[in-house]
Amino acid sequence: MGVAAVGSGLLAACKNAESKQQNTATDTPTGEMTMRVNHNTGDQVSLLGFGMMRLPVVAGGTARENPDSPIDQQAVNEMIDYAISNGVNYYDTSPAYCQGLSEQSTGIALSRYPRKSYYIATKLSNFSPDTWSREESQAMFERSLEYLRTDYIDYLLLHSVGGSSREKNSLETFNGRYMDNGILDWLVEQKKKGRIRNLGFSYHGDVAIFDMLLRWHDEGKYHWDFVQIELNYLDWNYADEINPRNTDAVYLYDELEKRNIPAVIMEPLLGGRLAKQPEAITARFRQKDPTASMARWAFRFAGTPDGVLSVLSGMTYLEHLQENVQTYSPLKPLSDDEWDFMLQMAHEIYGLKAVPCTACNYCMPCPYGLNIPAIFSHYNKCISEDALPQYGSEDQREYQRLRRAFLVGYDRSVPRLRQADHCIGCGHCLSHCPQRIDIPVEMKKIDRFVERLKQS
Repeated sequence: MGVAAVGSGLLAACKNAESKQQNTATDTPTGEMTMRVNHNTGDQVSLLGFGMMRLPVVAGGTARENPDSPIDQQAVNEMIDYAISNGVNYYDTSPAYCQGLSEQSTGIALSRYPRKSYYIATKLSNFSPDTWSREESQAMFERSLEYLRTDYIDYLLLHSVGGSSREKNSLETFNGRYMDNGILDWLVEQKKKGRIRNLGFSYHGDVAIFDMLLRWHDEGKYHWDFVQIELNYLDWNYADEINPRNTDAVYLYDELEKRNIPAVIMEPLLGGRLAKQPEAITARFRQKDPTASMARWAFRFAGTPDGVLSVLSGMTYLEHLQENVQTYSPLKPLSDDEWDFMLQMAHEIYGLKAVPCTACNYCMPCPYGLNIPAIFSHYNKCISEDALPQYGSEDQREYQRLRRAFLVGYDRSVPRLRQADHCIGCGHCLSHCPQRIDIPVEMKKIDRFVERLKQS
C-alpha cells in the first residue's frame, strides 16, 4: 500500500500557528492532566491520547466525508497547541489514516515543539499483500520517520493483528505480514538501535493470534512493551455477543494486566455510538449525574483501570478535545457503584442490536460503490434515537412518520447508487473490517428492511 504524496493544499497550509487557543470559562480544565507511567521506559504519558485518524479537512468534516479535500493544517496546529498546553503528550497516527496524509500533518504540527515534549505512536500498516515484502515494509517504516520529522518512534505498533486478508486466514496473514519476511525481527533490531523505543501491536479479531503473541511474551521470544486494544463499557462483556469474531475487553485487559503490559485503549466511544443513545438510556445517565455527557461517562470508564496507559480519541473539532481534556484533568475514577451501573447500561444497550460499525472506513472503497459506513451509520442512528420504524406497530400514524423519516434520511445520507441494494456479496470488504462484521449479511438485512418500508 503506497502512501500518497503530500498534496498542494496541505503544503499551502503548513504555516506555524502564531496564536494559541485560549481557554474560556467553559473549557478550562479543573486541574492537571492525569498522567500514567510506562514502567518499561519511565515515560509519563497523558491519559488522554490524541488519535490522528479523523483530522479536519478544508471542506469541513474529515477526509472520510470529503476525501478530495486537503487537511486543514491550521486547524490541526491549533488543536495540537491546545492539547500540548493542557498536558496531552501522546499522539497516535498511521500511514493508513486520512488518505495517507495523517503522518505528514502530525509531523508538521508536532515538529514546532521540542521533540522530547511529546510521544509519537505510529504503525506498520502493511495490510495489502503488495506491501508484505521485507523491502516494502521497511520502506513504509522509513517513510513514517520522514513524514513525522523524527529519527525515532516512541511507540511502534504492528497494525491490526488478528485480521485476515481476503485470500488467507488470520495466522497466515500475520505470518505473511511480519514473520515470513523477517520484518518483526528487523523491528526488534531497530529498537536495539534506538529507532523504536517501545514495540507493541494493536489487536482486532482472532483471539488465537492475541493469545499466541502473549505466549511469545511469556516465553521470552518477543517482548511487548505495550498493546492497543478496544475497550469500552459495551465491549467489556458484550464484544463477542455483538459479533462472535470479536473478543470481550475484560479478557483482553485481564491478560495484559497479568503480565504487567501497559494497555493503550482505542474506541472508547465505539466509533461515536456510545456518545448518543436513546432517550431512555441517556435519562438514566442524567439521573446518575445531570452534568455529565454520555461521552464523559464513556471516557471515565475507559480510563479507570490502573493498567491503562492512554485512552485514544480521534478528535476532529476543538470542542471535543476540550471536553476530553476536562474529563482527564484530572480523571475522576469510577466508583464501584458507578462501574456496576455502566455495565448494567451496557446490558440494556446491547439489547438494541445495532451493527457494531465504528466507521473506521477500512472497508472502503467498495468496488461496487457502496458507502458502507454511511449505511450502517444511518441505521444505527435511528436505533440510538429510538426512531427505527417497527413493522406491524399498532400505532400506524407513528409508524408512517418514522417510516418516512427513515427513508428520507437514508436518501439524504447515502446516494441511491451507494445504498445497500447494490451489494452483490463479493466479500471484498470482509478482510478489512477490524470489527469482523459480516458486511454482506448486514447489507442484505438492511436492504430487506428498506424494501419492506418502501412497500408498506
